Amino acid sequence: MPLLLLFIAIPMIEIALFIQIGGVIGLGWTLAIVLATAIIGSWLVRQQGSLALRQLQQSFQALNDPTEPLAHGAMILFSGALLLTPGFFTDAVGFALLIPPVRHWVFRKLRERVRVQSFTMGGQTEDPFNGPPRKTDGDVIDGEFTEVTGSKRPTHSSTRGPSGWTKQ
Repeated sequence: MPLLLLFIAIPMIEIALFIQIGGVIGLGWTLAIVLATAIIGSWLVRQQGSLALRQLQQSFQALNDPTEPLAHGAMILFSGALLLTPGFFTDAVGFALLIPPVRHWVFRKLRERVRVQSFTMGGQTEDPFNGPPRKTDGDVIDGEFTEVTGSKRPTHSSTRGPSGWTKQ
């Protein structure tokens, strides 16, 4: 339901802003501003995006948690989509997301709402809230099984023939 309200409210806000601003500065200047924000915004997104990509690569090279650089990259990508969307409200939100302190604030707010149980990287399971990583066996494969007993047990493969999964 909140998403539906956003899909209704944002275009209404944009239309109202276009009418108000266009009435004050005129149609030509309004269109020029919309075009300029798209061009400047795409240049800024490219700059901030390459910086975020470098930070993500450094995070992977240092085997650090890549959550924050990934979140910043996602916010920059979202910012680019907002800046390419015609409108003053979406441009304001898009430019705000290009400011690193704003992205840090949004990341902190999102992190408060999302609880990470654990993540695995390089054969180690790390619980970010309960201490140091513990080493896991690299030969462990997670899976499910069903125990088959009695008459359901399959006969030996040599008596049944090939399974069909391999070529003979």
